[in-house]
Amino acid sequence: MILPFTAGPLLAAALSDRSRAIEAVASILLWGGWVAVLTASLVPRTVSLTVVRVTALAAPVGVVGAATVEAPEQVGTASAAVAVVSASLAAAAAFSPLTGDEFVNGSSYGSERRFALRVPPVLLAAPVPLAWAATIAGVVAGPLLLAARQWVLGGVLLVVGAVVAVIGVRALHGLARRWVVFVPAGVVLHDPLGLPEPVLFPRRMVRRLGPARAGTEGHDLTQRAPGLALALELTEPLPVGVRRTRREVGTVDVDQVLFTPTRPGAVVTEAAQRRLPTA
Repeated sequence: MILPFTAGPLLAAALSDRSRAIEAVASILLWGGWVAVLTASLVPRTVSLTVVRVTALAAPVGVVGAATVEAPEQVGTASAAVAVVSASLAAAAAFSPLTGDEFVNGSSYGSERRFALRVPPVLLAAPVPLAWAATIAGVVAGPLLLAARQWVLGGVLLVVGAVVAVIGVRALHGLARRWVVFVPAGVVLHDPLGLPEPVLFPRRMVRRLGPARAGTEGHDLTQRAPGLALALELTEPLPVGVRRTRREVGTVDVDQVLFTPTRPGAVVTEAAQRRLPTA
């Protein structure tokens, strides 16, 4: 909300020695990003979460980039520091587990309650940052090159960038569509990374939903994500479709499933409130 006032002067100073066309296009892109985040924040949905996170992360990157040029000398070191801190806080808020659950649950129906799952670290190591960088570059590269009168390269990147941005957003949005959801009939795990289809674990079959005990063996859907893993223990085996590889799908009988939500305590509390055994 306050970034135009805290980061705006620094970004404007960084663009001040550019051509009027580049300055105008960059300003349009910056204001467009701010409006997109503001609009998405007012309508919390899973799609909105992707918009907020993809765009909000660009704020500290852009502000830090502006702070590395001569802009701090024009706006003052203190103002530049405020800009960096405010942009970083905005990005941190966008990636907060509380924010994730609020937006994910915004797409729920009726008495459902959704909780986001943690992103596997193997994806955070390279694929996610690369997808994000390609998405942002796909959006801004073409317009800025056209503003710089690089007509051929700018036109090519405008088209190619749009395709890359669409692919990148779809890939990143897939990470926001991973959750555990409580429904009147039981518990559903919706995790396209490990399950080809959402799986309902009927209430009558749930023996316990709580922190995984040491040495717990079961079907592992944690994807080695850090944090407290929860175990969903069943009274009898249930056939479940699982992904063996990206394209290979199989079926296994499971009597226990492990998963890692971003807020395990909130998940256990919700289970208890719905009178599911947690001890």
